[in-house]
Amino acid sequence: MPAPTRPAPVVVAPDAFKGSIGARAAADALAEGWLSVRPGAAIERMPMADGGEGTLDAFAAAIPQAQRMPVRVTGPEDAPVDATWLLLPPTADAPDGTAVVELASTSGIELLGSPPRLRPLAAHTRGFGEAIQAALAHGVSRLVCALGGSSSTDGGVGLLSALGARFTDSSGAPVPAGGRGLAVIAEADLSSLPPLPVGGVTVLADVSAPLLGTGGAAHVFAPQKGASPLQVAALDAGLAVLAQRLGIDPGRRGAGAAGGAAYGLLAWGARLVPGADAVADLIGLDEVVRAASIVVAGEGAFDGSSAGGKAAAHVHERAASAGVPAALVAGRIAADAPTEGFVATLSLTHLAGSADAAMADPARWLREAGAILARTLPS
Repeated sequence: MPAPTRPAPVVVAPDAFKGSIGARAAADALAEGWLSVRPGAAIERMPMADGGEGTLDAFAAAIPQAQRMPVRVTGPEDAPVDATWLLLPPTADAPDGTAVVELASTSGIELLGSPPRLRPLAAHTRGFGEAIQAALAHGVSRLVCALGGSSSTDGGVGLLSALGARFTDSSGAPVPAGGRGLAVIAEADLSSLPPLPVGGVTVLADVSAPLLGTGGAAHVFAPQKGASPLQVAALDAGLAVLAQRLGIDPGRRGAGAAGGAAYGLLAWGARLVPGADAVADLIGLDEVVRAASIVVAGEGAFDGSSAGGKAAAHVHERAASAGVPAALVAGRIAADAPTEGFVATLSLTHLAGSADAAMADPARWLREAGAILARTLPS
């Protein structure tokens, strides 16, 4: 007698709902809702990330052998921060393991409190560099740097300084930390930076902005970090000085990610890639999706910008390539959102009655969304 066929799983692969609930907790809530209607369903939880906040958690959830490695670093306003980087197990192309280091947990805006004590000119990325240095000292074969959730606009000067670079003014003194020091950089000496690990450094970026100009790091993102129009102009001018000193093309796609931290890493020799694409590859999303009956993608706000590399749209693309239907659950779905091709779309704001209600108890409304999908979608 043949063994019973195992049902094709439902793959639940949300990103974090920013400011509300993390990717792993969101996946759990959606799965609980689905199972409340179809208790015998097979569920594969695959928390996603696009290089921003939650990337470390996504890797940890998808790779059981991953180890969190504690490290104490200098936070974005100089206070010590206890953080972790993630050690992934050895592979053929990384025999001594891969380190995943996340900017959000070492130099991120959420480290400035709630509401954050915004310091648009003084916040820096030194702690991110210190965590990178700790991973290198461990002897890993490959380094993955996850950008996003930045508190600063320092062009990566802080992280490079932590790794051994020297940025000095016309008198030979170190420049002030943060974006305020960029304009007075007279010399950038990268000669003491450590060599890249043998497997290289891959930078996961969740935006495609260049370093400079109206679409760049200062103009687009510094206002979110508390910068006034005058400060934005000063930061953009300072980043232009940095670009002159380092000589790396500031127009590179994604160079403006995380306040220009991506640009600093490019100057070290790193490779910049779209975050969602790399995360999906590293957690083995394609293999799981190919065996699925349906895929549920999700993120906090699904709007016109979501097609530019955000995780939910990328999960949808992977599902479509495998011929597997995909549904979308988002905190908010804007009128200009690219929802074509999803077999179902649910907004937590709509379910809860308001954005405030949805954000007050996101797990409840994610469970409700999971239950609705289980009731309305075919097996």
